[in-house]
Amino acid sequence: MGLPNHSKDALKAINSAVNTALEEDIGTGDVTAASFNNNEMASAKVISREEAVLCGQNWFGLTFHKLDPSIVINWELNDGDKLEKDATVCSLSGNAQAILTGERTALNFLQTVSGTATKTKIYVDLISGTNAQILDTRKTLPGMRYAQKYAVRCGGGENHRMGLYDAILIKENHIATAGSVSKAVNEAKQKYPTIKLEVEVENAKQLKEALQTQTDVILLDNFSLSELEKAVATTDGKKKLEASGNMTLENIREVAKTGVDYISIGAITKHVQAIDFSMRFIS
Repeated sequence: MGLPNHSKDALKAINSAVNTALEEDIGTGDVTAASFNNNEMASAKVISREEAVLCGQNWFGLTFHKLDPSIVINWELNDGDKLEKDATVCSLSGNAQAILTGERTALNFLQTVSGTATKTKIYVDLISGTNAQILDTRKTLPGMRYAQKYAVRCGGGENHRMGLYDAILIKENHIATAGSVSKAVNEAKQKYPTIKLEVEVENAKQLKEALQTQTDVILLDNFSLSELEKAVATTDGKKKLEASGNMTLENIREVAKTGVDYISIGAITKHVQAIDFSMRFIS
């Protein structure tokens, strides 16, 4: 896949997410697992019950290692790899009670981020052969921003901005506050001249105004196919164009064929359809 290594900030986010998930699940202790003599060694395997794109190894592994660092996990595939139905994803060995306690939390991470990666891959495949790239948005699950953004990359998509701090996106309410597209862009550029800046436009008039500014990208909000084609022709490569709004599996390829550079889709992180994984102990 050639995916980048997790940065220090990313590892911090993974650690925080796992800690929070374990705390909300275990609370004062796993009374079910503690009811039995489960301090013996055990082996288990995780199986995918459907086709998917695998994602979430770091979250899955850290969950178990927080409970018992000696647990051994052997992966059959890597993040970003395609899973066939009934494929063995990984095997585990170690303390039985720790494996039982971590099972649900670890699978929750795996099923959620694999779901995001899988949905992204579907959209990416649909626009194959065009010059457009699939982007995510900030419509992510609270506390899972980095995980879902990483999953998008595993699915072949690209990240938009991580949050409100690493890029400027001027939308309709910002424009209304500033008074115009030009004024909003100029004020933002003066204050943050080195930060990537994008402005949202809703019609051809605003597009022409945006083309005269120092914006790096223009977001075409809810443009029809014919309007997107006209916008591409009007822009003539002067600015990068992003299409957004009402993107579906049915229309995504036609949108990509208009010549836009990016297509942002909130659904790939907002409408989560978890992948069906199960863990089975091996006797």
